[in-house]
Parts: sequence; C-alpha cells; structure tokens
Amino acid sequence: MSIILGVLEEGLVYAIMALGVYITYKILDFPDLSVDGTFPLGGAITVTLILAGINPLATLFIAFAVGALAGCITGFIHVKLKVRDLLSGIIVMTALYSVNLRVAGKSNVPFFNNDSIFENSFINRLFPGKLADISVVIILAVIVVIVKLLLDHYLKTRSGYLLRAVGDNETLVTSLAKDKGMVKIIGLAIANGLAALAGSVYCQQKGFFEISMGTGTIVIGLANVIIGTKLFKRIGFVKSTTAVIIGSIIYKACVSLAIYLGMEASDLKMITSVLFLAILVLSNGREKKVKHYA
Repeated sequence: MSIILGVLEEGLVYAIMALGVYITYKILDFPDLSVDGTFPLGGAITVTLILAGINPLATLFIAFAVGALAGCITGFIHVKLKVRDLLSGIIVMTALYSVNLRVAGKSNVPFFNNDSIFENSFINRLFPGKLADISVVIILAVIVVIVKLLLDHYLKTRSGYLLRAVGDNETLVTSLAKDKGMVKIIGLAIANGLAALAGSVYCQQKGFFEISMGTGTIVIGLANVIIGTKLFKRIGFVKSTTAVIIGSIIYKACVSLAIYLGMEASDLKMITSVLFLAILVLSNGREKKVKHYA
C-alpha cells in the first residue's frame, strides 16, 4: 500500500508539470527546456514565502504567476529577439538556476515545521485517524483535477483554438489577423506556470527545497506525455489531458518497479533515460508499422 500511495503521489505531482509540457510539446511543437528551471523556481518561491509566513495555499497561485512570467521571457526571447526555440529555453533555464539560488538563499532549504497545503490544522481536522494516510493523494488528486478542467476549458476558448492552430498551421493564425508570436508567448506562459505550480506542490509535499530538483524535469514530462498520448491514441473518449495524467502515474509506477526489483535510488536518472529511450523507440516503431499497413 505504501508503494502504491508513493506512486500516486509522485505521479500526480508530475502530472501537473506534464500538462504544461503537453502544451509546448504536443500543441506548440516547441522544445522548451526552460521547464527545468521553472519547476524549481516554483519551489524556491514557495519555500521563501512559507518561511515568511504566507499562507501555503496562496503560494500556489504566486508560484504559477512567477512561472508564467518566466515562460513569457522565453517566448519574448524567441519571438521578439528571433532566437531559436531550443536556445531560448536553454538561456532561460540557465539564468533561472542563479535566480532560484537568489530567491531561496541557499541550495537546500527545509521547512518541515511550517504549515503546508498537506499539513496544517485544517487538514488535520479534515482527515482524522486513518484518513491521514491517504490525505496527500486526495489533495493532489483534487489539485490535478482542477488544473485539468481549467486547461480543458481554456483549450475550448477562442484563445485556446488559436494556441492549437499556431502549432499546426502558423499561416492560418496570421490569416485570421492574429499575432502568432503573442499566441506562442501565451502558451509558454501557461506551460511554465504549470511547471512552477508543480514545483510548489512538490516542495510542500517533501517539506524542503533543493536546487537540483528540476534536473531532468523536461525528460520526465516528455515521457509522461508520450506514454499517455500513445497508449490512449486510439481511444477517442479519453481526452489528451486525461491521458497525460495517467501516463505520469504509469511512468512513476515503472520507475518504482525498477527500484523495487533491485536498482538503487541513485540510478533514478539512468532509469529515466532508459525508459524515455524505450518509449521513443517503441512509439516510432509502432508508427512505422501503422504507416506500412496503411
């Protein structure tokens, strides 16, 4: 049971970030590496605010806003300064490493004794006794569902349709007299806002901030998105956002299984890389097979 709860907790936290990666990877077709910087940025903002006495719930919204600002900077560098998409993300990711250290004050900051969205007097009253064991999963599930519903709603709006269009056909957006560059910036802002939100939730779940917590975040996010979208590609009633969330849980289950079978926790990055490579190879092979029979 503890392993299952651990998989659900980790999977749901990274599902929030994966929904952001879904926007950049599947919708915008933008290789945004700044996610590796905005994920810990959300954690740095959160730990600083919580230690300053700010309500933990409010830190989620602030982290999202600051992450969205970082996404706007990535978009501005790409759209206005004409820097390639990949390099734009690398520039912001690199800069955010220093920003995160400045915001947090040091590379590792614990706050176990402070209130969080998972541990406070209200939550303790709401989940008494044995319910406390699953309180984290329930709270995470509520946050993920809210984020998913809001994102689904946004993608059905006029701005959301433009966001989808700019990834498929930029000329169409221009023909509608809309600024495709601004649409990209909005998409990057939402994606990085979600990454920072995930970082905020992750820090509050763990009770500390660590500067390297964002390393490899984009790889994990891409793996989650690819697993979910490939598995449910032919199941029409499952929305892409739902598929991404399930993909995140499946990915974490695979990692936990590898560790359970004897691999060390220090091998986590290697496990992530191998899983990601296997997913890419299998998905490419499947696509080629489908095209052959078509």
